[in-house]
Amino acid sequence: MSVQSSMSVAAAFDGTERIADARHIARSFLDGLRDAHGLFVSACALETVELVVSELVTNARKYAPGAYVLALGVQGGSVEVSLWDSSPIAPTILAPDPFRVGRHGLEIVMASTQDFRVQHEAEGKRITVAIALDEDPSRPAIR
Repeated sequence: MSVQSSMSVAAAFDGTERIADARHIARSFLDGLRDAHGLFVSACALETVELVVSELVTNARKYAPGAYVLALGVQGGSVEVSLWDSSPIAPTILAPDPFRVGRHGLEIVMASTQDFRVQHEAEGKRITVAIALDEDPSRPAIR
């Protein structure tokens, strides 16, 4: 199920969908911001949002089996990506380790976003990140 207003979209997943389905929702939302609302969405921002959505959905499927909800919205000059899942356990953010095989998803998310928040809810948790719509890889990240 997907619900969209002009500046936000939310989709509920039962956990059986392809991760590419979530990326498609993100890309369609950003294309709509650009095409219908005239907002500038840099190519880098588009790629970063798709990458972050992939990583968050992958983690939800791996560590919180079952349903999850992906939401995207515009806040100022950023797109907020939010993912609710049923697990109350906060994600473990490991220190960077180039010799570790796997478990680099949250490192990627943290390095790619302006903001990273974990909010515990009555059931499960919500992870919310922000990505500048005009993200420019040549500019240093502001945290």
